[in-house]
Amino acid sequence: MIRPLALIAALLLTGAGPAGADDPTPVTTPIDCPETVGAGVSCLSGRDANGAWYVIAMPADWNRRLIVHAHGGPRMGAPEAADPLEDLDRFSVMVREGYAWIGSTYRRGGYGVRMAAEDTDNSREIFWSRFGRPDRTLLHGQSWGGNIAAKVSELYALDIEGGRNYDGVLITNGVVSGGTRAYQFRAGLRAVYQFYCRNHPAPDEPAYPVWQGLPAEADMTRADLRRRVEACTGIDKAARDRTPAESRRLGDILAVTGVKEEQLVSHLAWATFTFQDLVHLRLGGRNPFDNSMVVYRGSSDDEALNAGVERFSADPGAVAQLAYDSDLSGLIVLPTLTLHALHDPTVSYRSEAIYAAIVRAAGRSHLLVQAATDEDQHSKLADGGYLTGLAVLEQWIGDGRRPDTADFQPDCLALAPRIECRFEKTDTP
Repeated sequence: MIRPLALIAALLLTGAGPAGADDPTPVTTPIDCPETVGAGVSCLSGRDANGAWYVIAMPADWNRRLIVHAHGGPRMGAPEAADPLEDLDRFSVMVREGYAWIGSTYRRGGYGVRMAAEDTDNSREIFWSRFGRPDRTLLHGQSWGGNIAAKVSELYALDIEGGRNYDGVLITNGVVSGGTRAYQFRAGLRAVYQFYCRNHPAPDEPAYPVWQGLPAEADMTRADLRRRVEACTGIDKAARDRTPAESRRLGDILAVTGVKEEQLVSHLAWATFTFQDLVHLRLGGRNPFDNSMVVYRGSSDDEALNAGVERFSADPGAVAQLAYDSDLSGLIVLPTLTLHALHDPTVSYRSEAIYAAIVRAAGRSHLLVQAATDEDQHSKLADGGYLTGLAVLEQWIGDGRRPDTADFQPDCLALAPRIECRFEKTDTP
């Protein structure tokens, strides 16, 4: 059972604040593990020198492997000590398989891929300093954490002597297209939504360009946002109970943007709160988004939409800054396996093709294998996929033979029940 309040109190009593720069092993406090990790697992929490909280899970029958986890988001709130427990619970199958696990909150909420990459690698150093160097250290990134893990792989894969800090990389449903590409469609969503709904901002509120997400001082909540979406589209009603106008507006927004009805509020939330953080706190108020030449299609009246939708052009300096922080070079030096749901409603499978092209341009395709499943979930895939991904990556590291994705489904069936094996035969994205 997880008791976050008790955890925080214990940390305060033991003085487990940020460690000093000369303290390689911060104070750690035992905590209750999620029940999903199974019996015989010890969990610890601590805080690093930059203020990032971390959680370590150590199995009694440790296989001498470590998984360094980079979580998704970005999460907007201030990080809290118990936050990594959610990620540990979600990927607990890795610990049940015998892997040690460490996950960081990062030092603050909000956007920042390089920041999060440094904090992720710091967590590796903390584990090594406390438990010694494992036989293998694997890097895992999920969703936005996939962008972070890919950046860690480019920046920290090797130490200053050329030795390996990590042995392999597993990225699941990752934002591997980089920041300058990954969020453009959400900027378009904001513009399309505002054309039809006119309530974000509302007519009686101060006007601002939708690419800002919100004004810097605005304090809208997600519940406030949902009420606006409901007022325009009736999204919380059964389809039969919506007015004709609500149905028409919702249908046009979804048709033009390709967003699923169940994900509309989530995508608008990223285009509201993440954009507010990114634009005002990370980019000095400058705009990294551009829809000046986009032709929107699929609505009941495309001509009216394209004539009336809000247009904006990117600031080159903002694009350069965002690219420096989050775009990828493809200069990988470690075996890298990506696993992506074909019908991921949050991060399109098409991003895998972008990453493949980036890695190919860098001449490193021999170090990248991309697998797909027929799933339609984003935050959590079937455990069989993770087990197979780890097993394949371990074999690749061990014998140097690049895996064939055609073997993934039979490999999975040897490890997990059929219901958890969802690999599809696909060409390289």
